[in-house]
Amino acid sequence: MKYLADYKDGDRVLDIYLCKHKTSAVTKTGKPYDTVILQDKSGTLEGKIWEPNSAGIAEFDSLDYIEVYGDVTSFNGARQISVKRVRRCEEGEYDPADYLPVSKKNNDEMYRQLLDLIESMGHAPFKALLRSFFVEDKAFVQAFRRSSAAKTVHHGFVGGLLEHTLSVTKLCDYFCTAYPILNRDLLLSAAMLHDIGKTREISLFPENDYTDEGQLLGHIVMGAEMIGEKARQIKDFPQTMLAQLTHCILAHHGEYEFGSPKKPALIEAVALNFADNTDAKLETFTELLEGTDKSGWLGYNRLLDSNVRKTRVDG
Repeated sequence: MKYLADYKDGDRVLDIYLCKHKTSAVTKTGKPYDTVILQDKSGTLEGKIWEPNSAGIAEFDSLDYIEVYGDVTSFNGARQISVKRVRRCEEGEYDPADYLPVSKKNNDEMYRQLLDLIESMGHAPFKALLRSFFVEDKAFVQAFRRSSAAKTVHHGFVGGLLEHTLSVTKLCDYFCTAYPILNRDLLLSAAMLHDIGKTREISLFPENDYTDEGQLLGHIVMGAEMIGEKARQIKDFPQTMLAQLTHCILAHHGEYEFGSPKKPALIEAVALNFADNTDAKLETFTELLEGTDKSGWLGYNRLLDSNVRKTRVDG
């Protein structure tokens, strides 16, 4: 099969993909059309079905595997598929392993690095708390290593949550060498735990969508609750340190308008917010650049709040 990431503007498409999502709408003139998000392990690509009631468009729904015939076009600097024909596929026509986007980094190696960082810490209660999640809770470890870090914004692939968490933790570890005033054990614990609520907020692939609990509470609140539950099982866990750790989790988005229940009041919370934002922004930009064949200016990007362009390397 040809993976979605390999298509260029003008290419012809005839292959099987997972329909991650399907929505119907009408144009300004009242003409119906469908938007589909196609997925394979290389990522996602939007498709438009401009004549959904034509004879070549068979019935299908979200999470169906479909054979797609169409052409790759470019709209506002982003590739999309103009779909001409669709056929719903049956089991045996496809291998589900081809359709789950996966981190380019080795999952086992990332997990080993995270465990090494846990063992490098000196505060016994924090180390016990982290081990209770990342070593002893096998169900959590399995979900954590398979989860994405977001539905669409950044690290939206299998292993994305582990990759993002490790990157944020490494950035925080560097901050501790540059700014010795930081409490390393508190900051690294917060970095490793800041997004654990996403294992409950977002379902695993192929759905990779918000759960009911995720919609109602969000990963920040759920993560704080998960930490409290584990800490209560550790004898004599220091309440002041638990409160400070929980504050870092609640404040890691930095601003109220970004969904943060608290604004950072500890220097470790500030460091975590910057590390989280840095990794998220750079990964968002990376995925944007890798997802387009256009050079030069790429247009306004809502997530980056800027008109962005590729870096010139020719002087």
